[in-house]
Amino acid sequence: MSSDLAALRTAAEDWASLDPNPKTASHVTALLGRADREGEGGGAVAELRVLFGGPRISFGTAGLRGPMRPGPRSMNDLVVVQAAQGIASYIKDAEGGEVSPATRPTVVVGRDHRARGEFGLSSERFARYTKLVFDRAEIDCLLLEGLVATPILAFATRYLGATAGIMVTASHNPKDDNGYKVYWSGGCQIRPPMDREIAKAIDENLRPWTDYGAALAEAEAEGRGLGDGPRTEKIEEAYFLSVRALRTLPEDGGESDLKFAYTSMHGVGYPYAKRSFDEFGIPGPLLAVPSQRDADPAFPTVPFPNPEERGALNRAMEFAAENGCRVVLANDPDADRLGVAELADDGGWTAFTGDEIGALLGMWLLESFGRASSRPVAMIASTVSSNVLAAMADAEGFRFEETLTGFKWIGSRALSLREEGYDVLLGYEEAIGFSCGGVIPDKDGISALGVVASMATSLHGRGETLVSYLAGIYGKYGHFVSDNGYYRCNDPEVAARVIEGMRNGGKYRDRVGGYDVESVRDLGSPGYDSTTEDGRPTLPTSAASPMITFRFANGCVAQFRASGTEPKFKYYLELRGRPGESREDVEKRLRKMSGIVLEELVRPTEQGLILP
Repeated sequence: MSSDLAALRTAAEDWASLDPNPKTASHVTALLGRADREGEGGGAVAELRVLFGGPRISFGTAGLRGPMRPGPRSMNDLVVVQAAQGIASYIKDAEGGEVSPATRPTVVVGRDHRARGEFGLSSERFARYTKLVFDRAEIDCLLLEGLVATPILAFATRYLGATAGIMVTASHNPKDDNGYKVYWSGGCQIRPPMDREIAKAIDENLRPWTDYGAALAEAEAEGRGLGDGPRTEKIEEAYFLSVRALRTLPEDGGESDLKFAYTSMHGVGYPYAKRSFDEFGIPGPLLAVPSQRDADPAFPTVPFPNPEERGALNRAMEFAAENGCRVVLANDPDADRLGVAELADDGGWTAFTGDEIGALLGMWLLESFGRASSRPVAMIASTVSSNVLAAMADAEGFRFEETLTGFKWIGSRALSLREEGYDVLLGYEEAIGFSCGGVIPDKDGISALGVVASMATSLHGRGETLVSYLAGIYGKYGHFVSDNGYYRCNDPEVAARVIEGMRNGGKYRDRVGGYDVESVRDLGSPGYDSTTEDGRPTLPTSAASPMITFRFANGCVAQFRASGTEPKFKYYLELRGRPGESREDVEKRLRKMSGIVLEELVRPTEQGLILP
């Protein structure tokens, strides 16, 4: 037996001995038996290498996310127990190592519907194991009852003044994936350095503190730990009471013949979308796509349940056209994101990008609330999002700030601005994530759905559409045309090579394909910004998550980074049109420039990168 196979065997045997799940433990044991019979060239050894032959699944600012299967590289019962033990240990250390009955911290746990039957893995089991861990650590743990949208968990963390919140979901990932998203007090996702500190605590608590398999069996036999229904209902009532502050339609509801089609992408969103329509007083009906309405862990009609994915809204558009609906609203499976599409009179559809939805929301919230606000107004967008809010802020006199990519940064900055006295109307990122009016410091597809439906209804009543309203925004502030996309990139080393190529040994380019570069910002480590006196960026830098921004003299901004949650290398290009320039001309200029810039800076053919 080779030393490599011996190490695999040791890791697998140790894993199976600790695993509280008999299905995943027996699967690993069976693989070991097959490996003995087949030898090193067999399929069992190949699978063992996949499950045990690489680094442990990493805990970062998105928590955990990966495929549901055995082993330390994936999402399963043992990994969840270890993660919960690490978080519990981190909380207790922050409390001085002990907790008293009078000051016991609280953790809130929610979950979606994901499951992988052949391994007996599910969001429900992950949530229940999490509660068992916190109960044993003598930390109060509220398990929300049933299927919960991620915005409800984030709100519950803030509403209850909890120390932490944990949402078991893989959001818009494929069906066999699951995840473990961690929020801290205030309802915002964790940020560095807390993620690294929790990761260290997890590594120090890998051995289960007790026999959790037996504990779960006992709890199931006694009917314990299924979730607290009354408290969940109270939290949801408080959430929707908060959402009502964003209502703009008259209390009598008015009348409208505008109809809406809705898809939850087989997720948890439909009951919340219905309630959102009620709270916002939307008179037009919300018709759900029957085949995608209910939560289904098989995701039978959408292998990539993300409203951004090409073709993801096709079924909803077909249903809408058949039923006389002019607007499609789509949540991803955990309902924290929102997709929007609109049908034109000629039968063509406009599927709005995240930046376009951000522009619509920014203008609508400014007109509806900002100009009458007694406090100074602010809006926030991630650095890879459109610059349209910045242009709007310059013209209208409100404060605009950009943050690093991800709602952990947007949400935390929103909380800080509110403490400074600002009325933060909108935080958004181009990946269809929107936080309207401060309901939660995280993306919220439920409240954003109500705001967009209110907007569409009001516009319809005065003979306008979302498309015409957006055209008016761009007519006033200039056309902002984007070309955002990604290359499939399964090897992190490839992404690192691409970034290093852009750095050019520290001699950043002043021209790319004939286009003059006005400034460069590198948010890797140690970081660089050609616009600051000391050459240091004003935004945080990270060696693990570098991002490079090129600003060109012609107004184009090109940004590049590797995804932190998916095997993708992403690019974001945006060109602001000249005064009086048509959108078509801006699009034509950007198409030409985009091809040249991507070829020269990313070098996709040389690096083996392919478009999806």
